[in-house]
Amino acid sequence: MKILKKLAVTGLACGGLFITFSAAQAHHSFSASYDLEKKVEIKGKLVQLNFRNPHSSVMVIAPDEKGVEQRWGIEWGGATALERQGLTRDSFKIGDEVIVVGQPSRNADDHRMRMQSIRRISDNFGWGQKGENFD
Repeated sequence: MKILKKLAVTGLACGGLFITFSAAQAHHSFSASYDLEKKVEIKGKLVQLNFRNPHSSVMVIAPDEKGVEQRWGIEWGGATALERQGLTRDSFKIGDEVIVVGQPSRNADDHRMRMQSIRRISDNFGWGQKGENFD
């Protein structure tokens, strides 16, 4: 009986770990939400900034490929990681004109992307992937 009880407890523990691991993997599966093979660039006005963990985000009003103004939801890195890279919640301000490059949502009608770089037009200050020419 003790062996069956130990097996049951071990099975439940392993099942719990599997579910936890699966949830964590699903949360970080960017390829499920974004087309990692494509890049889009938008130029517009920063209207919202959420500097937080686990993911920061910005909202930018910018035209889509047809020239129609859209509200773009852009997922960014976590605040802790961005702070380690020298950014603060004050690095960008509401109203800043920016250029954002990122990987688009798999559904183009969503007007969402995963940020790869952002640059403020007024002074060329920015954040982005290595190789980008930012001050």
